[in-house]
Amino acid sequence: MPFQRIEAEKLSHSVVRQIEQLILRGILRPGERLPSERELSERLGVSRPSLREAIAELQDRGLLATRAGAGIYVADVLGSAFSPALIRLISSHDEAVFDYIAFRRDLEAIAAERAAVQGSDTDLKVIDTIFRKMEAAHKKRNPADEAELDAEFHLAILEASHNVILLHMMRSIFDLLKQGVFFNRQRMFKSRTTRDLLLDHHRAINAALQARDAPAARAAVMEHLSYVESRLGELRRAEKNEEIARLRYAHEQERD
Repeated sequence: MPFQRIEAEKLSHSVVRQIEQLILRGILRPGERLPSERELSERLGVSRPSLREAIAELQDRGLLATRAGAGIYVADVLGSAFSPALIRLISSHDEAVFDYIAFRRDLEAIAAERAAVQGSDTDLKVIDTIFRKMEAAHKKRNPADEAELDAEFHLAILEASHNVILLHMMRSIFDLLKQGVFFNRQRMFKSRTTRDLLLDHHRAINAALQARDAPAARAAVMEHLSYVESRLGELRRAEKNEEIARLRYAHEQERD
């Protein structure tokens, strides 16, 4: 008969599985510090030896990392998605930058549709809370804050889609975006007209999600990222024109 004896699971294995799920679902994020050993063992209701055994196993799997004198952290599991050579290659070619925007537009449109239907009420509250912060930052005219909240807003939508593959793949993309690998996000928020339009786009995305209107959420994301693509193209052309103008000016100076 195909039956096997059921054995009680070791406590450390239960701890491993719980932490794995928290990382997989995006609740524990790369670089996030875990509570102290004492606090964590109390929260989980396990002994310190069982906890240490679980942490050692998670370290062996590359999911947790120890920092001397600082504690246990979630490992940078996203950083390995792109090699340093590929990052340098992507950042030096406009073609890759615009492919990145097209990639985001396709996948985030799907994520917005899913979030409108499958996101919980709490998911939608998180998205709305971030948007309210975006409105507040908009009044202060701080490009750095607006750019940071922009990324948080889009990541919250990905989290609300409840697709862990999509979430982790896009988190790795946004990590590179924050580093300025694709383009300088803060530049998009320096123009008053651009800032106003970007806020309007996010307002439309948020409104569609709060109404659980999946087609409208998809359309709003598509419109937003199509605008980002167009605006970035304009900025790139302006940079090239300025470069040419400086060469002409330098040449004229030499002729005097």
